[in-house]
Amino acid sequence: MAIKEKQAPKFRRCQFCSKDLDVVDYKDVRLLSKFVSPYGKIDGRRRSGNCAKHQRMLATAVKRSRQAALMPFTTR
Repeated sequence: MAIKEKQAPKFRRCQFCSKDLDVVDYKDVRLLSKFVSPYGKIDGRRRSGNCAKHQRMLATAVKRSRQAALMPFTTR
């Protein structure tokens, strides 16, 4: 049997840092929905690839968007 070599994990760069965005807008539902799972949970930093600063801003924006009824809390 051949032994498989471990591949290095892909390095993900923060999308917001690469685009030089300082603010995550809660009204941009199309952008925010990329970071929410089908069950309605906000994806973590490791899964989304965001830096800590923008992940906090993203979570706040998703919560504000839900309160303003722009995004659903759940999919059911």
